Amino acid sequence: MDGELVPWEQAKVHVTVNALHYGTAVFEGIRGYSHNDEIYVFRLRDHLKRLVESAKIIMFNNPYTVEQLQDAVIKTIRANGYRSNVYIRPIIYAGENIMSLNARDLPIRASVIVFPLEKFFAKTGLRVCVSSWRRLPDTSMPPRAKAAANYLNSILASTEAKMMGYDEALLLDHQGYVSEGAGENLFLVKNEVLATPPTSSSILEGITRDTVIKMASDQGFRVVERPISRTELYTADELFFTGTAAEITPIVEVDGRKIGDGAVGPVTSRLSKLYDNIVRGLEPRYKGWLTPVYGSQ
Repeated sequence: MDGELVPWEQAKVHVTVNALHYGTAVFEGIRGYSHNDEIYVFRLRDHLKRLVESAKIIMFNNPYTVEQLQDAVIKTIRANGYRSNVYIRPIIYAGENIMSLNARDLPIRASVIVFPLEKFFAKTGLRVCVSSWRRLPDTSMPPRAKAAANYLNSILASTEAKMMGYDEALLLDHQGYVSEGAGENLFLVKNEVLATPPTSSSILEGITRDTVIKMASDQGFRVVERPISRTELYTADELFFTGTAAEITPIVEVDGRKIGDGAVGPVTSRLSKLYDNIVRGLEPRYKGWLTPVYGSQ
């Protein structure tokens, strides 16, 4: 926290922290994967660059650099001695000031949290529904900033979906096109062509989304970024979510309609296996995406 290693039980903030009252925080979700007694942090610099850009978008006077944040991530993992898969949550937030709504006035703090995490979703496939809540447009809240306040929109959608018996929600944008999941980007497969909503559909520009676009293209698949209508979901051959926590997670049902044959599709399965190999350092051409935690000692 603010450059100091702090025991888990002492990692606390004051009740007057502005972020607690107004959601004035930006954060990242990052994964570290274990292989041969090493932990490889996946696309660490890309995540931290997005974090710094998010702070800029919401007009924080952010004193933290990508290099400082990267050093903090590595030190925190090492200090815990983790050798298993981990989840990393760096956060930059507005400090003690409960009265100001001016981001330029606020003291800025930073913390890095690390804890063990294996699979977030079951890989057998999710049942999802289209939410009654719409994704916030860029004219109201900037979706390319991974900001805490944006996630109330996601919480409303995800909670509604679970109350209705589904695993997760899909949100439409303000024009009625498919945007993304509550915390995941979406890909549609039709005739072995991959489609994903464009940035103009109020999506977060996901790091895992970018990874899948690149690796699918390398595998010879055509990938297009375009508006996707709701009814296209129902006739897709395959659907899957992408995200740091979600990784590549198949969707087998939308709004009570079976996707494809209701099982994990071949394209999703192929890309998921490749992704699992990449993040563990088993695909040499993608090793530039990996930061070893202990090998750099």
